[in-house]
Amino acid sequence: MTKGGESRVLDPHDPLPPAWAVLAAAEVIYRAVEPDTGSVLRRRRPATAPVVTVSDRFLTGLLDLRAVEFPFLLEFVRCRFEEAPDLRQSRLAGVEFRDCALPGLHGRNLHSDNDVQLVAGTVVHGTVDLADGDIQGSLVLRNSTLISGKGPALHADRLQLAGALLAANMAAEGEIRIPGLRSGGNVNFAGALLDNPKGFSLNGNGVQIGGNLQLTPDPASGVAFRSFGQVFLPSARIDSDFSLRGARLSPRTHHSRSAPPDDPFFDPNATLVADRSTVDGNVNMDRGFASSGTIRIVNATIGGALRLAHSTIDVSGGHETFVQGPGGHGPYADRSLHLDGTEVRGGIDARDARIAGQVRFVDMRVQSSVLLDRAVIANGGGDAIEGRRFAVSGNLDARALLVFGSMLLSGAKIGANLDLRGSTLLEPGSYVRDKSTKPGLNLRGAQIGRDLVCADGDEPFTAQGEIRLRRAEVGRETNFHGARLGIGPTAGVVLNAFGVQTQELRLDVVAAPQGQIDLRHVRCASLADNEDFWRAHGRIDLEDFRYDSLAVPIALDDDEQITRRLTWLRHAMRDVYRPGPYDQFSAMLRASGNEEHASTVLVEKQRRRYVALADGARITGPGIHAWSWLQRSMVGYGYRPTRALAWLVACLVIGTVWFSIMPEPSETNSDDNLVWNPLLYTLDLLIPIVDFGHKNKWTVGGVGQWISAGLIAGGWILATTVAAGLGRMLRRG
Repeated sequence: MTKGGESRVLDPHDPLPPAWAVLAAAEVIYRAVEPDTGSVLRRRRPATAPVVTVSDRFLTGLLDLRAVEFPFLLEFVRCRFEEAPDLRQSRLAGVEFRDCALPGLHGRNLHSDNDVQLVAGTVVHGTVDLADGDIQGSLVLRNSTLISGKGPALHADRLQLAGALLAANMAAEGEIRIPGLRSGGNVNFAGALLDNPKGFSLNGNGVQIGGNLQLTPDPASGVAFRSFGQVFLPSARIDSDFSLRGARLSPRTHHSRSAPPDDPFFDPNATLVADRSTVDGNVNMDRGFASSGTIRIVNATIGGALRLAHSTIDVSGGHETFVQGPGGHGPYADRSLHLDGTEVRGGIDARDARIAGQVRFVDMRVQSSVLLDRAVIANGGGDAIEGRRFAVSGNLDARALLVFGSMLLSGAKIGANLDLRGSTLLEPGSYVRDKSTKPGLNLRGAQIGRDLVCADGDEPFTAQGEIRLRRAEVGRETNFHGARLGIGPTAGVVLNAFGVQTQELRLDVVAAPQGQIDLRHVRCASLADNEDFWRAHGRIDLEDFRYDSLAVPIALDDDEQITRRLTWLRHAMRDVYRPGPYDQFSAMLRASGNEEHASTVLVEKQRRRYVALADGARITGPGIHAWSWLQRSMVGYGYRPTRALAWLVACLVIGTVWFSIMPEPSETNSDDNLVWNPLLYTLDLLIPIVDFGHKNKWTVGGVGQWISAGLIAGGWILATTVAAGLGRMLRRG
């Protein structure tokens, strides 16, 4: 506008505009439809709708286009409106407010053939109401400011957009309300500030977005998307990516824990709710993403990957330090990440994430791999990860993971590896009913396609609580190489592997476990162990523990190794006699062709058996000890048949010498005419069943009677021992 040759520019945000800028709002319509009155009507291009441009004006009264078909594109530049324009039920070619000030905008059921724009510093003190509108272009709110009064800042329920919703760098005080919105293109709030801490900052229940939903930093300025209040997107449908990369989210403030809801799975302080949503692309919450409330994506479908790398989700109110030592660790009342029942058709990348509060993966399905390397999950004294029936088709890699709290993955199905190499599990939770401590890692009933690795990496794998693997199935290797189990004072079970089935079992830990070990009914083809494991501070339960071979075989002449392993067994069972571990050890040696050492193990088994019998018999204990010593020294409890044969030869020599120096005995039958032969007589006494014709033909008196009786008894014992030993040899052959 010019007057006297001077250019005049209105500051639309000045509450006291100058008199020269005053223009009745009705004049805008009048000048458009009456060209002879000095209209501001012009065309940008031939064959396009004419443009009505108004600039640097304070428009008084009501711009009333309600239910009017107005085939013009309205363009307002640096204008201030006294009343909210009324565009309800109107049909326009388009409308643009550039660096304007409005007390609101009434556009319910508006139909626009082109874009609707509030841009370039436009400020609206009131509600922009575009509910049930139909915009054949885009809704552009770039660099605008919406300040609501009593209602939402933007009310766009069921708005139809052929194009996009572009709101980069927008600032809103009040709810951005777009439930049921249908957008043919992107919805972009890059660098926006949505401030509604008492409710929803963005309400997009049931939105359908034909492109990306971007809540990201502004590419030009780098300013992050910020939300104070809840981003509410249940049942949303997003045809491409949902990106919150680098966003800053804070929860609503009007919830109170003094009256919690009946639903135990309700998250009162959620910053993002996207239950039942469908995202065809990736969900990006990485690269500096930060939330001080729960991220809730329950029963949703994600067609791509869920990215959380280098993110921070902290429900501790800033108290969590995410490092070992004093400060924080929980337990915290809120969940941090709630993903129950969600299906991710790509993978999950949460490397280097920092998460304070419980992470829930219950009944979740991931068709690729899950990466938690170097992440920190803190909910000490509670459940850090609750992932019952969690299914991963690829790997679950959690190398150098630091967890404060319990990691519960009972019934999980992992297609390849569960890799916890170099991880640290501290401060496990406890059960409510009896206050007993939960496992630090619970893989009860889990199925792992390849390897379970709880081994050392750059640091040893360390677990403060119980590692529970009851009835888990591991396709290839279960590896505790270099692990520290049960750190800190503990009297309970530190490794519960009851019923585990695996091909290779590595128990070569770096230090003696600080509690009990349960290996009952474990099945493995190869066992790797060391003395530190068998020196556990608690008892090792080995009932029906079966292994086919040792990773490092025992040489046929390595008697010292057998002695050492028998000592380990005795220490592991706390000197309580159990035959099964000895039988298993012997069977493994025999299967590898080590017969001599297998017999040594069985001899030790019988020795421990008689020790246990003697300890339980108060009166006959010394006799049992003596009988045990006699069997062990003479026949090796029947497992040393060659020793019995040597005793037979010795008895034959002793008997022959004795009967040679004694007076010739008398014949039993005087009619017989026999030749006395001390050797044959002794042989007849020693060998049962077979009759050499001497034993019953001679009568021996005095001491010789007792010697004869002793030879007969010894013969029976030694001969049957030799026969049994030969029978075992033949069966093995």
